[in-house]
Amino acid sequence: MNEKNSEPNPYVKFIFMYIFIALALFLPAGTIFWLQGWIYLIVMITFSTSFITYLTKKDPELLKARAKIKTTERWDKKLSIIGTPFFILLYIIPGFDAVRFKWSNLPFYISIIGYIGMIIAIIIFLLVSRENTYLSRVVEIQEERGHKVITTGPYRIIRHPMYFSVIILYISHCLALGSVFGLIPCGIIIIMIIFRTIREDKMLHEQLEGYKEYTQKTRYKLIPGIW
Repeated sequence: MNEKNSEPNPYVKFIFMYIFIALALFLPAGTIFWLQGWIYLIVMITFSTSFITYLTKKDPELLKARAKIKTTERWDKKLSIIGTPFFILLYIIPGFDAVRFKWSNLPFYISIIGYIGMIIAIIIFLLVSRENTYLSRVVEIQEERGHKVITTGPYRIIRHPMYFSVIILYISHCLALGSVFGLIPCGIIIIMIIFRTIREDKMLHEQLEGYKEYTQKTRYKLIPGIW
């Protein structure tokens, strides 16, 4: 069988992923009449569709790297297993919280702030993707692709701008859906992202040529001006 044809179609994965997300959002809510939930889906589906289409044309190798889920690092695999329930809760809790039981009862302008934050996070993510063709979903050194240090664009400011964008996205996710309690699993995920940043940065120091010199110019790992 042709290796290329054996690879999963990114659009098929995309469809199944958003079916799951829609069910995780609206089943706990107990209704399909949830404006914030629909706006959220529209924003994320538009972004994901545009991103996959762009990579298919401009950087298919990055699309392949983003589709990869198997990691060679044991600590990264353990982190993924531990984090999975919290990622699921990130989608399940808002429906119960903001719609069915109205525990948070936040005004709609909080959701607007959340949507703005999501858009900012998406823009940062796209800028990072444009600069870094090695932006794999798993922690790895892509020797077969001639992996090298990226120092342009957002990488001039911090060493892990993709993680920075993801943190903004997850916090904004909770605000957009009007859920304070969603910030609980969100906080745990952020802690895990920080831990992953530390471990990945250490690995890059040890294994990626030129990374030590890069860190002398770009001092901050994740938060500009702070850390």
